Amino acid sequence: MAKQKGTKTIADNRKAFHDYFVLERFEAGIELAGTEVKSIRAGQVNLKDSYCTIKDGELFVRAMHISPYEHGNIFNKDPVRPRRLLMHKREIVKLNARVMQDGVALIPLSLYFKDSRVKVELGLCKGKKLYDKRDSDAERQSKRDIDRMMKERNYE
Repeated sequence: MAKQKGTKTIADNRKAFHDYFVLERFEAGIELAGTEVKSIRAGQVNLKDSYCTIKDGELFVRAMHISPYEHGNIFNKDPVRPRRLLMHKREIVKLNARVMQDGVALIPLSLYFKDSRVKVELGLCKGKKLYDKRDSDAERQSKRDIDRMMKERNYE
């Protein structure tokens, strides 16, 4: 079987962009079981309320829901079990220092295949206040209105 090349996005965490400011982005591998990979290929994954923690120098993603594989049997794992993320030790130490010091959180932003390997895009995020969310909504709405007017007047 030929190896796949390129990237293919599986799932995005849109709620993270609504609730947080993304300060930095990182890429991490993820440790999965075989039936979990098959379930991910079928698109049965949800990142909505997931978050990352660092414990004993290891990085874990929690509350990420991967539905059990339909054709799997005893090899299916718990859908919301903590899964270990794979990063270099120095990167994990640096992230831990930032999370402890600045009051920011590590949030999974997207899940994708990169050359047949599953990767997680992590964001170092700071929470938005209610007025920040309103500002973001107003900005998005004004951009949408401008684009609509430009299209109506054929200014492409």
